[in-house]
Amino acid sequence: MALPGRRHARIAPVAIALLLLAAVFASLCVGEYPMSFWHSARLVLHLVWPPSLAGYDLKEVTVVEIIRPPRVLLAILAGAALGMSGAALQGMFRNPLVSPDIVGVTSGAAFGSAVGISMDWPAGVIMALGFCGGMIAMACTFSLAKMARGASDGLIVILSGVFIGAFFMALLGLVEFYGNPFRISHWMIGSFENANWTRVWTIGIPTLIGGVILMTLRWRVNLLSLSDLDAESLGIHVGLLRWIIIAVVSAIVAAQVAVSGVIALVGLVVPHGARMFVGPDHRRLLPASALIGALLVLVLDDLNRSSWYARLPVGTLSAIVGTPVVCILLWKSRGKGWTRT
Repeated sequence: MALPGRRHARIAPVAIALLLLAAVFASLCVGEYPMSFWHSARLVLHLVWPPSLAGYDLKEVTVVEIIRPPRVLLAILAGAALGMSGAALQGMFRNPLVSPDIVGVTSGAAFGSAVGISMDWPAGVIMALGFCGGMIAMACTFSLAKMARGASDGLIVILSGVFIGAFFMALLGLVEFYGNPFRISHWMIGSFENANWTRVWTIGIPTLIGGVILMTLRWRVNLLSLSDLDAESLGIHVGLLRWIIIAVVSAIVAAQVAVSGVIALVGLVVPHGARMFVGPDHRRLLPASALIGALLVLVLDDLNRSSWYARLPVGTLSAIVGTPVVCILLWKSRGKGWTRT
């Protein structure tokens, strides 16, 4: 794949951000009560500069100003969290087929969150349990790969993640069986149906803080993309930096899983799309992955809300869209890491 030019790599994030902004306004128009773009735009403007609302139905005001904004923000934050987490992990492990789903972070976070959900504990406790589960799963994956003397080998890490992820999914099945099966199974398929401002803050604070940390470390992730010996020769403490990234990614993914369930394959597919636009430099790749992830999940949720016949959850839609892409990526890479992507 040809790398994008320097000018194109600089312009692309701005274009993606503008497209995301347009998608936000468009998302306020779709749903069970559709309305025109300018109609909803005036209602959004009313939040900043309140003119007269004469001629507007109370139901329209309620939908655009109260019901839809938290759902739109929740989808944006979830997509951004998964996008930049996937990009950070792929750079850290030097393998384009690594993602939070693959290395067990999502399964561990889902197990921890499911324990809290089955006990009807508050959202903060659920997120904390999800963080612990994600950290434990990632630590188990990394430790298993290290014992196999392949901590820097992407294939060994992926295999370790598959084994650890399967184990935590089995534990999740036990929690679902003995806990609250209906609530946990509905949460597992990934949805923004119960979006509210509490959930927005629950995911927003860890995602923004974690995002700032990852953006601060993004040039160091470039060095991790080299061999461990080369990175250490340039003054990078490889082990410490990896554990910092693992902790940050676990916190971000745990927050996402706690509020919206499992949204599959976004963290794997999005960084590849971002790499096509801005290249492999993580100084641009991480912000672009966050923007594209936010845009993708928002569009998937819009498809969900605009469907009159079947309300497919976002997690199901992301798996349907992402699986063919993953198969193509696997065929193109053929086990050669970065060389063919």
